[in-house]
This record gives sequence, structure tokens and C-alpha cells, in this order.
Amino acid sequence: MPLPPSTVSPTATPGRARRVFAAVAGVTASAFALAGCAAPAAPTPELPETWDAVLEEADGQTVQLWMYGGDDQGNAYIDDVLAPAVAEHGVTLERVPVTDTRDALNRVFTEIQAGRDDGTVDLIWVNGDNFRTGREANAWLCDWTSLLPNMALTAPDDPLLLSDFGTSVDGCEAPWHKAQFTLVYNEDAIADPPQTMAEVLEWAEANPGRFTYPAPPDFTGSVFVREVLASVSGGADEVPLEYSEEAFDELSPALYERLADLAPSLWRGGDTYPANEAELGQLFADRQVDMMMTYGPATLTGLVAEGTYPEGTRVLTLEDGTVGNASFLGLPANSDAVAGAMVVANEALSAEQQAAKAQPDVWGQFTVLDLDLLDAEGRALFEALPASPVVPPYEVLSENAHAELAAEWVPALDEGWRTEVLGR
Repeated sequence: MPLPPSTVSPTATPGRARRVFAAVAGVTASAFALAGCAAPAAPTPELPETWDAVLEEADGQTVQLWMYGGDDQGNAYIDDVLAPAVAEHGVTLERVPVTDTRDALNRVFTEIQAGRDDGTVDLIWVNGDNFRTGREANAWLCDWTSLLPNMALTAPDDPLLLSDFGTSVDGCEAPWHKAQFTLVYNEDAIADPPQTMAEVLEWAEANPGRFTYPAPPDFTGSVFVREVLASVSGGADEVPLEYSEEAFDELSPALYERLADLAPSLWRGGDTYPANEAELGQLFADRQVDMMMTYGPATLTGLVAEGTYPEGTRVLTLEDGTVGNASFLGLPANSDAVAGAMVVANEALSAEQQAAKAQPDVWGQFTVLDLDLLDAEGRALFEALPASPVVPPYEVLSENAHAELAAEWVPALDEGWRTEVLGR
């Protein structure tokens, strides 16, 4: 799971009986209350003026990084690679696993509402709707990333790093890695793979039971729904990036009709959906389905090499392109280890850490660095990365890529899916 996901508990739905491994839920009431109503102002700590001052203040601090705990490679990278690196600066990095990024946000919201300026959440792996919700609640510390020396290794005009699902970043989160939504297939089962999203859906209907997708609001399931929206609307350019009820009312009926028509052809007749990418990946590993989808295709190399996924696993590059984005490290405004969190974020942006994280047998994440801005030693780290027999380079994966829709689209589309597709 390369990007921060959302999973919730099983729920029964009216209409056609469907059991979802993890059913749909919105942001909790506390999040809505803080994001939509007047809430106690989060403290605004005074930032150190220089990087040397940051390092001095950070020495001896413990930083709690809250992040999705279901990715074994990601967990191992934090514990075995990043944590030892920041320890050299006198900072102790502790990973706090969560099943849903909103759990971390809700902890922050609760502590801010209680007036705590010694928050227990120091960094969150975040992007998209969760980042937007935090900004609306004034829960993020902003204007801190310009102090990070390694921000100079990122392109200042990179649109993926300036806007997070349509929400301006404004120094409120530090870039961590890029992602490209990717469909994956078993070439031993699919000799003539589809070339567009429309053809993918047609293939699924022609091969009942061999395709499915995670139930929104899971992150991967949600982006699949948005990809289908682009397809049925005549292309990504036909869907406005900014959300409006008018655009939603105009475009969503065709989306839900297409997905409802598709449902009987899905795995188990659409009566059951995987909860997340991990469960979908297990179905693919068990040869119960012939396609899967992921935001982190670089991890496929190791999964094939270790025998988890079929040898015939290949990336499906669609002519109409797919969504690309970046994920970030957000620093809550009430953190009691601001300097330490800044040290962690800066170290995570180093060429050494970005290259290590890109190793397929480490985590296989795409870098946010501009390689042209690296020195010869830094570029050599990336040039030494092994070529994959399964996954093409990021430049190929991101060809014809389109931008993420504004974050407001996500809960609207997810809720519509629940009522118009799941509830039928």
C-alpha cells in the first residue's frame, strides 16, 4: 500500500445484499466538527530560525510517525533504514501503525480541541482528502518545509509537490514519494490485454469473476472509481478538477450506472468486495482474479521475485493514462517535537534515503527528487537501481498521466458509490 489508505469495519447494506470486507464510512464526527465548525485554534510554535538551531533543538527528541501499518515493506523501511539514519542526529523515530490515516487525524483533532500543546502525533503519512480536512481544521503546522535543506533537491515548479488533490501545499507538508495508479495483470491468463479503461471493463464482463476492485472509501478503490469516471465522461480532460455539485450531478450518473452494470461480472458476483489493496493482492496471488491495481507498482518486482505473485505479472499501461500524485509527511501544529519531526522529514528527502526507499527489495517507492539537481554521487545512487522485468520506469508509467481531482470529489464519489452501486 504505497499511499495512505482508509479501511473500516464490515457493514450490511439495504437493497441487494452485499457483504464488504471493510465497508464505507465517512470522516468521523469529531473530524467533521473540527473541519466544519469553529474549533480551538491550534498552537503555533515558534520555528527555529536556522537549520543549525533545528538540529540543536531536535537532539534528544522522540518523534512519533503515524502511518498505515499494513505494508510490511514500508514498516521495515522505517524501522531498519530511516530510524537509524535520524538516530545519528540524536532523534528517536517511533512508528505508530494505524489502519486508517483518519485515526491519526482524529487524535490530532481531539488533542487540539482539548487545548493540548504537547500532542502525541508528530508526523503523519498523508495526502488528499485527509490533508484537506486537516487544513480546514488548521491542524497542520505550515511554512516549515522551506527550512529543510533537502527541499532544494526537489523541483520548485513540480505540480505534484505544489498541490495535493487540488489543495495548495503551502509548506504544510513535506514531499515523501510519488505514485502512479497502475493496473496489473497476469499475462499467463490474459494473452491480449485491454488497452483502455473502457476495454478493461469490457474484459471484466467477458470474463466473469476474474476482476474486482476494493470498496471505496479505500484509497485504491476510490481512485479506480475516479478512473472510471474519466473513462465514461470521455476522458480525464472532460472532468473538471475543481468540485461542484453541478459537475457531480452531470457526470456521476453515467459512472454509477456503468459500475452497477459491471457488478454482477465481478469476483463473487459483486456480492463481496476486497477491503483494500492488500486483500485484492491476495486474490491475485491466489489466482482468484487475473487483474489487480496499485498506487505503488514498484513493489511488484519483489513480490514476483519471492513467488507471491505469478511469474506472468505485468503492468498494464493504458492509452488513456492514469492518475499520478505524491504523498507527504504532515506535521501537526500541536506536536511536542517539531524540530525532531523536521529532522526526520529532511532526512527522508535525502538522496540516500530516497534511493534506498526506491530499491524494489526495500520499499520500491518513486522519488520526489529532481535528479538533475543532485550531485554526481547522488545521481549515481539512482543510476545503480536495478531495472525491473515487471515494472517499466516511472517515465513510462506516468506517460499520459492526469492530475488528481480536487479532494472534495473523493467523499462525494465514495458516498455515491455506496448508495448507487453497493446499495442496489
